[in-house]
Amino acid sequence: MLSKNQIKYIKSLHNKKDRNEQKVFLVEWKKSLIELLQSDFEIEILIISESFFVENRNLVSKYSFEILKIEEITKLSTLWTNTDWIALVKQKENSELKNNWNEIILVLDEIKDPGNLGTIIRIADWYGIKKIIASNNTCELYNPKVIISSMGSFTRIKLYYTDLEWYLQNQDFPIYWAFMIWEDIHKTNFEKSCFIVIWNESNGISKEIEKLVSKKITIPRFGQAESLNAWIATAIILDNIKKNV
Repeated sequence: MLSKNQIKYIKSLHNKKDRNEQKVFLVEWKKSLIELLQSDFEIEILIISESFFVENRNLVSKYSFEILKIEEITKLSTLWTNTDWIALVKQKENSELKNNWNEIILVLDEIKDPGNLGTIIRIADWYGIKKIIASNNTCELYNPKVIISSMGSFTRIKLYYTDLEWYLQNQDFPIYWAFMIWEDIHKTNFEKSCFIVIWNESNGISKEIEKLVSKKITIPRFGQAESLNAWIATAIILDNIKKNV
């Protein structure tokens, strides 16, 4: 049984300020469980239902865990329904990422929506991208909505928050930026080592980053839609890159 202080602590992790202070975050989606347990993330404690324990005894037995009733787990969760488990997981340090040759790296400029960020992480994982560089004002990786929408892919993607201007001006790889009217992505010869900048469709790319771009590319439009969502653009760009490199 959890103490009142433990319950208060778990609920506090719904908030960014407390997550940052405690350096702990929540993982709540069932599909993320196997990925989490197979990753190098350090699990502080598992909160699980009795039925979940019976079905997954071998998976959870080596961790510290607490068995609660389903309705008690739901009260601790950020989700409306959560009948299985919650993991309290220690955050990783925001460590600088070094680029390697023959490596494609995503750069995110002011991606504010957590659902967008989580889906971009999942798409990056699908296309074998291992690293993401994000502006300091991009959504927090450990936001519960980011973790849920990444569907476990957060365990395989390294993400580094930094000042993008400082970071990119010291790199040797070409930097591609998707713009509305420029070189057709279907005709672009991408380098095997490059950065792909994805930006906030509402605010546009930062002027400081634009001046560092090597080549501007575009996803050609055949209909009347005004713009593409950031994660959709990411998927289209990465798919075209993988066809050509």
